Amino acid sequence: MHPDSKKYNEKQAESDREVCELLAEEIERGLPEADNKVWHAHPVWFLEGNPIVGYSKLKNCVRLLFWSGQSFKTNGLKKEGSFKAAEARYTSVEQVDIRLLKKWLVESRNIQWDYKNIVKRKGQLERLK
Repeated sequence: MHPDSKKYNEKQAESDREVCELLAEEIERGLPEADNKVWHAHPVWFLEGNPIVGYSKLKNCVRLLFWSGQSFKTNGLKKEGSFKAAEARYTSVEQVDIRLLKKWLVESRNIQWDYKNIVKRKGQLERLK
């Protein structure tokens, strides 16, 4: 994990830090080939330059976001935004269902929309996988 992502986690209040650290560990384990960096002020993992998954501290929770999550078959994520992203929100580490998270991580590798080139395509997404 990138040192900036570790710093992001360390800055959170204890319960949020625990959620962030658990998510980071599972993402690193589930997507070992992914590149991690802080992008738009939040930890994000990329495959071949395409954003796949990340998390951010919101006012009352930690949001886990999968950029292509609306296309996943595994339930449990909620639609986020007008593209293909979907999210889960957590207020404590006990709420994180590791079994579901592992399934979503597998799907995030196998189901990808091309966010890397969305500006070049003037807001149009194309499916990569």
